[in-house]
Amino acid sequence: MYQEEFEKYLQFERRYSKHTLMAYLYEVSLFLTFLDNDHLAFEEVNHRDMRHYFAQMSESKKSATTINRSISALRTYFKFLQREGVVKGSPIQIKALKTPKKLPVVVEKDKLMSLLDQLEINVHDFESRRDKLVMELLFGTGIRLSELLQIQDRDIDYYSKNLLIFGKRSKERLVPINATLIKELQLYLQAKTLYIDNNKSSFLIVTKEGKPAYEKLIYRIVHKYLSMISSQQKRSPHILRHTFATALLDNGADLNAIKELLGHAGLAATQVYTHNSAERLKSIYKQAHPKA
Repeated sequence: MYQEEFEKYLQFERRYSKHTLMAYLYEVSLFLTFLDNDHLAFEEVNHRDMRHYFAQMSESKKSATTINRSISALRTYFKFLQREGVVKGSPIQIKALKTPKKLPVVVEKDKLMSLLDQLEINVHDFESRRDKLVMELLFGTGIRLSELLQIQDRDIDYYSKNLLIFGKRSKERLVPINATLIKELQLYLQAKTLYIDNNKSSFLIVTKEGKPAYEKLIYRIVHKYLSMISSQQKRSPHILRHTFATALLDNGADLNAIKELLGHAGLAATQVYTHNSAERLKSIYKQAHPKA
């Protein structure tokens, strides 16, 4: 019911990311299937039916995170329907379940910096130059994967040493770029012009054919390099974002400044890095103090 309209609402009015959009639509489709199977009329759904629905999810061993995603998606769905005059109110009267806080996974910044500094780039190999830039950008700016893929050549301001980033819900922010990153950008753009025939893409990161880069390509690049310095299971682009934020915090950066650099809407999302830093200090204390 009103699924196409809801999709447009999420995409154009709420400006949700592609992943959130897909997740919310999936949760709505599961709920509508539940209504069909139980022969429930949509307009007659009440809070007891919703509790029954979420209880079924719990009995099916769905995680608290999955259930919370469903609660959030359906709460947004019913608010949309209420606005459209389809229902009088939302039947969801359940709070999100408590979930254990997961500390962000990071890699050792010293190992990562050493790897990037020691990489030997073949001047005749466009892909190796691009791959190094991808790593430098993700670690040097803390941007998201989706933000990386949206950067265009014109978004680089060499004079002010800034990079224009389009974040979640199309919010713009300026991220400073250091001298090393500026040099890598210049070398990459030279290689891009030299080795890609008829390059017409305005996007910064491209394939060897000159087409815009895609998510799986960036995942492969990051996984390849992180495998050289870490045996941990998670080796995704987001780990470099976590490492960037943790490194700033460890070196005394203000939490509000980190929030702005990361493009977080609220401070709560940034505060998770304080736990990471505290755990690291505890570890150092236990190793170094004679009475620990």
